[in-house]
Amino acid sequence: MKILLTASEMDPFARTGGLGDVLEALPAALAARGHEVSVVLPCYRGLRERARDTGVKIAVQIGGRRLQAEIWECTAPNGVQVFLVRRDEYFDRPGFYGAEGRDFPDNAERFIYFSKAVVELARRVVPPAEIIHAHDWQTALVPVLVRERRLPFKTALTIHNLAFQGSFDGWDFGLTNLPGEYFGAKGVEFFGRLNLLKGGMLFADAITTVSERYSREIQTPAQGSGLDAVVREQAHKLTGILNGADYRIWNPATDTRLPERFSPDALAGKKACREALLAACGLTPSPRGPVFAIVSRLAEQKGIDLLLPLLDRLLADDVRLVILGEGDPAYERELFIASKRHAGRFAFRQSMDETLSHLIYAGADAFLIPSHFEPCGLSAMYSLKYGTLPIAHATGGLFETIQDYDPTNESGHGFLFFDATPEALWDAIIRAKRYFADPPQWQALMRRAMRCDFSWAKAVPGYEAVYAGILGRK
Repeated sequence: MKILLTASEMDPFARTGGLGDVLEALPAALAARGHEVSVVLPCYRGLRERARDTGVKIAVQIGGRRLQAEIWECTAPNGVQVFLVRRDEYFDRPGFYGAEGRDFPDNAERFIYFSKAVVELARRVVPPAEIIHAHDWQTALVPVLVRERRLPFKTALTIHNLAFQGSFDGWDFGLTNLPGEYFGAKGVEFFGRLNLLKGGMLFADAITTVSERYSREIQTPAQGSGLDAVVREQAHKLTGILNGADYRIWNPATDTRLPERFSPDALAGKKACREALLAACGLTPSPRGPVFAIVSRLAEQKGIDLLLPLLDRLLADDVRLVILGEGDPAYERELFIASKRHAGRFAFRQSMDETLSHLIYAGADAFLIPSHFEPCGLSAMYSLKYGTLPIAHATGGLFETIQDYDPTNESGHGFLFFDATPEALWDAIIRAKRYFADPPQWQALMRRAMRCDFSWAKAVPGYEAVYAGILGRK
């Protein structure tokens, strides 16, 4: 099949989280199965130096203005062809969505413009795409535009996180240049506002989410972020497909960022990584208890509020804690203060350092994922591969990825808690500490975790089935 994927992120060109990881791995996995695949991204600051100008210029109508987009091209490290939509006034900025903790005020205009450019580019690509696969709200207008113009493409929309919907003031609807009837209940309007993700769900030929459990959770008021009724109406074309992990990048046996590599059958390198992590973070070496870690955005979704009340209790024991992340200034401030209060036992690092993140996955003993909701939870897949046992809230993709440890039949490889409360998290931490005190049992858990397979080779057939379904093929 001929597939054009489009999103606002793709590692290593632009990444803030799981969306960038998926767009790095999924196109390559599809191409490995014999499909013709390319990706369209905004040409953010710094990308022009890595690409070439194709000479193609596309006129895009945005409200009352007609603006040209330059099309640049490059090849991702994994060999996937990438088109870049260049319009410097929109994308040559210090951040992807905002700066200094605030969203750019013209994000609606920026990504409406980008979506229109994607559709115009798709009309010019030879051979033409059969499928345009959009991801999240930033490109959710693409299915609407394709349907309104009756273009010969089928469209799929993947929802990575329903909480982010591209909801803007109603006056931004004029930027779409859609007929007025689209600003209504059967279009892109939602309670008087422009809602790009809602429009994409209504007009896409297929919708996917990044785990089967999350596809059910977003049909409930508790997790539907206000759009649960819309999701239920579109449930006939909704499929949950658990993301995969790119083991070419996330594999302790081949990871060049580690001081020493290791595998399930040769765990000595894990101890070396633990020592290197504590040294890199300035923490006191050789604790009797586990090294706990978090690599995450610091946002309410991620359950940082569940951990904060436990910090003093956790660090009263001879354990270590490393947190790498940035986000909500209030969380950053609380964690910074706690790291000073527990110097030698707790290190907080704000800058998202890729090398340090790999060392954390490899050197920690247990990985904390207390998220209130988690559509997929790639961090759980990474931590399992590195033998860093996850302690996680049983929600979304985490519930599908992590099997709770049951000592009676020696099954499972992590520690789940089912109530989103500090005490439930604490109980899971205590369970993990108890088993960590038995080294042979803990090593058996590590080996079982490291042998889990969440490769993209297992996820791709799900996408192929969705594509084939909307193309009318077997």
